[in-house]
Amino acid sequence: MIVTVTINPAIDRIINVDRLAFEDRAYINSSRESPGGRGINASCVIHSFGGTTLAVATSGGPAGKRFEEYLARCGFPVAVVPIRREIRTDLTITDKHGLTVNLNEAGPQLTKAEVTRFEREVRQALDRASWLMLCGSLPPGVPSTFYGNLISVARRKSVRTLLHANGEALREGVAAGPTIVTPNQHEAERLLGRTLLTRGHFLEAAEEIRAMGPESVVLSLGSRGAVGSYPEGSMEAVPPPVQAISPIGAGDALSAAYAWAMNRGDGTADALRWGVAAGTASARLPGMQFASLAQTTEIYRRVEVLRAD
Repeated sequence: MIVTVTINPAIDRIINVDRLAFEDRAYINSSRESPGGRGINASCVIHSFGGTTLAVATSGGPAGKRFEEYLARCGFPVAVVPIRREIRTDLTITDKHGLTVNLNEAGPQLTKAEVTRFEREVRQALDRASWLMLCGSLPPGVPSTFYGNLISVARRKSVRTLLHANGEALREGVAAGPTIVTPNQHEAERLLGRTLLTRGHFLEAAEEIRAMGPESVVLSLGSRGAVGSYPEGSMEAVPPPVQAISPIGAGDALSAAYAWAMNRGDGTADALRWGVAAGTASARLPGMQFASLAQTTEIYRRVEVLRAD
């Protein structure tokens, strides 16, 4: 089973407008809500691909009640840890040309007792897990070492780990030595403190991040695919050209498909190919939607994986 962790979930409100233009009016074509957070998104993708997943998430306040109602329709099991304060609401605005604005709240302040209860729930889930996915931001009150501590616990239980985070949570988590870390370009730039522009920059960055602790690194590059740094060498996955409508959530799809492929026994090259295919196929869909296995398979056949040494 693949266990996903979302300690800072959200209600994702997705608004589609006719067009986004600076200092001009936009008209809303549609609006919808769904349960959000990187770990929840990962479980959605894994479940739709036929994988077995458990999502561990916090929930609190009126937004938390709606969050749990939405999750009940998703079809996969969820372990909810109640918190006193209301979970956040994130806003995504996108138009038909693929222009997107993503506005995220920081999340509620968690107490030490709530963090301890959440960690206990994750520890219990690890007894049935083959992979642990640590996803998304940490809300106020959660120490930046939180993911790193869970990585250490998972290692002792022989559970492989995927880290998909940002900022200090990423830095601390990388140092704990996860099995795989999957930053996007902006997250890698903040981690390394420099701008990445060229293919050479991307390959060097992936190798530099791997030297910081993780066994492997997959650097997600949007429409350019991804590069991977592994003990056996580097490789890159190049997707076919597609018309991207909404890239929000594509990185979550990449990480989820990568873990799904590895969990079923695929090699790293094929897992990288599946990850890029899932991200690319999801970017073709409006709002924040995730491609089905059939849609991903169609792109997978056209993704090229190359040795980069």
